[in-house]
Parts: sequence; structure tokens; C-alpha cells
Amino acid sequence: MLSLQASYDPLASPSQLCRRKINRVAVEATPLLGAGLSSTGSAKELVNASECEVAMNTCDPLVLAKLYTVVDALGDRVRMHKNIGEQRDNWNSLFLISVNMMMLTAAIVVGMATVSSVSNDRARHLALKATSTVLYLAAAVMLVMVNVIQPSQLAEEQRNAARLFKQLRDQVRTRLSIGNPSIMDVDEAMEKILALDKAYPLPLIGKMLEKFPKKIEPAVWWPQISRQRAGGIRLGGKKTGNGWSEKLEDGMRDIVGVLRRKDSEDYSRLSKKALKMNKVLAISGPVLTILAAFGSLMVGFPHRSWASVMGMVCGALACIVNTIGHGGQVGMVFEMYRNNAGFFKLVEENIESNLSERDAERREDGDILRLKVALQLGRNFSELEKLGKSLSSDGEAIEEFASKLF
Repeated sequence: MLSLQASYDPLASPSQLCRRKINRVAVEATPLLGAGLSSTGSAKELVNASECEVAMNTCDPLVLAKLYTVVDALGDRVRMHKNIGEQRDNWNSLFLISVNMMMLTAAIVVGMATVSSVSNDRARHLALKATSTVLYLAAAVMLVMVNVIQPSQLAEEQRNAARLFKQLRDQVRTRLSIGNPSIMDVDEAMEKILALDKAYPLPLIGKMLEKFPKKIEPAVWWPQISRQRAGGIRLGGKKTGNGWSEKLEDGMRDIVGVLRRKDSEDYSRLSKKALKMNKVLAISGPVLTILAAFGSLMVGFPHRSWASVMGMVCGALACIVNTIGHGGQVGMVFEMYRNNAGFFKLVEENIESNLSERDAERREDGDILRLKVALQLGRNFSELEKLGKSLSSDGEAIEEFASKLF
């Protein structure tokens, strides 16, 4: 299939682009074939370039030009989200190391200040106390900021965005290689791009996703699917030319039930646990750091022997909490669970949108949908069929998840 190169000429027509591709591939393939080298890759490019020429003869050049523009924009978004994801992953590592080093250094300085308090060197004692207090306060401020933005969760968001944009780009390229695209394909791709932009925003200020939401909902990165309620239409056991039958309909309804009852419910429960743990860690870290700063400030005062213990122990505990929260990337785990729940929701909506279509001939091909669902859930056809029979003989639900991938 045709991929846009860096030398893309915006003034060239799609037919000219295709012909340039064919000529370039043919020129590059000639010496390779003449030298007796492997020609598998060149042959594939020749076939893809020929498909491009066929597509040019069967569809509107303006539609092709728009789809190539969409492919170019998708490639740019993949690179942007990938680069920003790497940057925010670096943030997590750098903040983790920096804050931990500041707190450990402050704890050591508190111990030195405690030792110097018994000597007559008042200036050194005050300097050590001030140093440890300032380090603890600076670490507390940085810890609050890091807990608010959750760099590990930001990195996971961008990784998911890059993967989904790449997936959409491959879908558009596949549509181009099949041939005869329409303006509806352009509109659909645009809607999906805008939905992804909304689901995974790049800016931090103003548009950042809520890191501690009051209500946990699965991630949604696709435009809402319009449905026509069919009121439970039945096919009477007949199989249509579109691959649908009453048996397939019943099996798909059962799969949706298993997804809602087991997979979606389980990942929603795990998301709540991960969010609760992240909240506890996000609050505990700064509180312990402030207590350590207060303890270091009180070192040396009469009848304040507990101050040095508080300064060192609370500082060590804050370091441990910070390591668990950001080293363990609890925010990333929450985002991963939320996206997994969103994946199952997408599978459910895709199946339901087909079942709710009144005319079976207007649905997605039944065999293709069954293949797609089987691949998404990591099952073969026989396992997928058994999954639909999710009730035992006594009517109790079988404890089996729909997905074998995660």
C-alpha cells in the first residue's frame, strides 16, 4: 500500500503520486533482481503500488487525496504521542530519583544536626537544621506537584494514544489497499481522530485528564456508535447472505453478557482499588515529608528528643511511600485497568450496534465480526462458541472470563 514519504508533493494529484511510486519501486527492484538477491520485499511493493493504480481507476481522486492527508496526519500524531510519552516517562524517573535523594539527604543532615546540638558550635547546628528543613520543604512541594500530574499515568496515556493512532492509520491504509474508498471513509476517519484527540489530550494545563476522578468510568476513545433499536428481531434460524444466523445472534448476545458480567466488572473493581491506593500514597507522601520538616526544625530545643527521631523516621517513610507510588507506577496501573475496561466496552458496543441494526444485510459481515471478536478475546471459534454457553445445567453462571489476553 502507498505510504506518504517525506518528499510528498502537496500539489501533485493522487494519480501522479501512484505513478511515481510504481516507477520508483520498479527502478529500485531492477538491480536487486539482476544481482540474484531476494525479491520478496520488492515484489510486495510492486503489488501494493499496482493496487494503488487500480484504486485510482475506480474511485474519486479527491477522496484519495483526502485519505492520504488523513494518513499523513495520523503518522504525525503517532510520532507526537510517542515522543511526549517518552518525555513524561523520563519525568517520572527523574522526579522519583530527585525527590528520594533530597529526602534521604535531609534525613542524614537531621542526624548530623542532632550530633552537633550537643557541641558548642551553634552556627554549624543552625546551618544543618536549616539545610534539612529546606530540603524537606522543597521535596514536599515537588512531591505534591508530581502527585497531582502523575507522570507514570501521563506516560501510559500517551503510549495508548500512539498505539491507537497507529492502529487507525493501518485501518485507513488497509481501506486504501482494498480500493474504492468513499467520502464516508474520510468522515469516519476524521471522527475517530477527533475522538482520540479528546480521549488523550497532549496539554497538561486545562485539558489534562482527571487523575483522581470521583466516578470511575472506562476510557472511551471512539465516537459514539449510532444504533437503530430492532426490538429483538429474530432471523428464524435462517442464514443471510451477510453471514448472520439466529445461532450467531444468540452467541453474540451471550458474549456481551459475559463481558459485562465478568471482564468489565472485574477491571472496574481493579480500577477502584488502584485509585484508592494511589490516593492514599499521594496524600501520605507529602504529609510525612512535612512532619519530617517539622521534626528537623525542632532539633536542638530543650525536651525535644523526639524531634530528631521524627525528622529521620518520617523522612525515611516518605521516601518509601514515594518509591511505592511512583517507582511502582500505581497511576499507570490505574490507567491500564481503565483502558482495559474501555476495550471491553468497545467490543460490547460493536456487537450491540450490529445486533440492533434492523436490516441484517446492512450489518457488518457476520463471519468477519465473529473472526474479529475471536481475535480480540484471544480465542478460536470453538472456544468462542463454548463461551456463549456460559450457564451451567443448574442455571448458575460459569466462572470464566471472556478474554484470554488480559
